[in-house]
Amino acid sequence: MFTETITHTEAPCARTPRRSARADAQAKIGEATAIIVREHELIFAEGDAATRRYEITDGAVMLFKVLPDGRRQLVELLGPGDMFGLTCTGDYDCSAETLVSTRLNVFHRLDCSQVPADICRMCRQLQNKVSNLHDHAVALGRKSAMEKVAGFLLNLQSVSKPRPNGHVRLPMTRQEMADYLGLTIETVSRSLSALRREGLIVFDKADWFHLPDREGLEALAG
Repeated sequence: MFTETITHTEAPCARTPRRSARADAQAKIGEATAIIVREHELIFAEGDAATRRYEITDGAVMLFKVLPDGRRQLVELLGPGDMFGLTCTGDYDCSAETLVSTRLNVFHRLDCSQVPADICRMCRQLQNKVSNLHDHAVALGRKSAMEKVAGFLLNLQSVSKPRPNGHVRLPMTRQEMADYLGLTIETVSRSLSALRREGLIVFDKADWFHLPDREGLEALAG
């Protein structure tokens, strides 16, 4: 293991954190590269190729997501002993930035071909849960009531088994939806009625629906 101290000479940017040069560190699987990253440096950005995973040995890191309109939501605050950069996909699902000067151990991304299948499957399940929690934190913290309901319906359609006609069951009551989305039952009902009037959702009885304009709903969900 070796230690690399990351330093920069350029002036800090008020809006965009600097990207740390540690992104080019070459760490072998099972071995760590120890680095120090200055405060308010970008470790990786949402959408970057997920080639590394990280462990904090000293300092603090925040994970955040940015909506298309520029709104930012912090989804996790991490400290010594925490690991991050774990993902099931080829890209990071959020951005990571140091809050103070931080020491990190950098590892190569875990290769599932090198671990037992059961452990790999469990890791993927856990990583998916973390990614879903990040998305939910954004919905609760930054999205409007209409955006929350639209995103909920899109997610429900994606994970549900539809009828042959494409209709999907809505298994939650209006109150349960409200509790999940951090809204009142009245707001959920008004949002569903508005989506129905705009032709973005069609109900078949009370608990079955389909989305005739998924692209329109996606645009609304943000």
